[in-house]
Parts: sequence; C-alpha cells; structure tokens
Amino acid sequence: MQEVGKPCYIAVIGGGEADPASLEAAREVGREIARRGAVLLCGGLGGVMAAAARGAAEAGGVAIGILPDADRSRANPFLTFSIATNLGHARNIIIAHSADALIAVDGSYGTISEAAIALKLGKPVAALKADWDLPGLNRADGAREAVDLALSFFKA
Repeated sequence: MQEVGKPCYIAVIGGGEADPASLEAAREVGREIARRGAVLLCGGLGGVMAAAARGAAEAGGVAIGILPDADRSRANPFLTFSIATNLGHARNIIIAHSADALIAVDGSYGTISEAAIALKLGKPVAALKADWDLPGLNRADGAREAVDLALSFFKA
C-alpha cells in the first residue's frame, strides 16, 4: 500500500505484442502516470510495456521494468531502471505485489494472470481495451480515466 508522502506505483500490464491502438493507449497511460507524479512499473520488454515506459519517459517520469530474464539485455530502451529476475512468468507476481494499482492495456494470459493476482491481493485493477473480464476489474474508456481510477483508491 502507498505510504503518505511517497509516490504511488502503478503497473501497466499488457502484451509483448499489441495493435497500434493499444500501443498508443499504453503510451498515453504512461504519460498520464508520469504527469501525476506516480512511478510506472512494467514487465520491461516490448509491446504495451515499452509503449507505456516510452510515454512515461517522454513526460519526464520514472519507469521501472521487472524483467523475466537473468540480465538486462532485452530491456526496452525507455526504462529508467530495470531489474533482472530470471523468474520468467513468475515475475508477474513481483509486479502485482510491488504495484499499488495496475492498469491493463489489452493483453492475454500473462496480463490476466497479473490482474488476477493483484485482485486477489485486494489491489485495484483498471482495464483499458481488454476483451476479458475478472470479478472486481474496473473498466476505463481512456488513459486519463484509467489513471484516475488507479489513483482514486489513494485519495483520503
């Protein structure tokens, strides 16, 4: 949970490959996260993860990648920091535990697993451009609404 006076950590989760509309949505989510002073977490690779990190970087924010690999050689170039885990898909658990809230942009099985873990932990998850559903998932129509939803859980 977020501590008073500390930035909120918002994970952007989604596929390593995505259509152009989903990539643009993820990039805008990354920009919004940075504009609001939150830290962006992601899986550190391509697709939605790289697009979100790129948006955060463009807006002067911080993007942290939690990588599935043993080294940082496959990390996307937009990350501020990258953490090599050598855990493969198990790194999804680290992302879900490390984030205060998550925003899913499109995605499939890996994204669903991250969202499900976060929801099981009682963390808010906003979905944007996702054609799947989980109990407790919050739907958003755009990047601003998704970030609003993620941050709304931390307002007094």
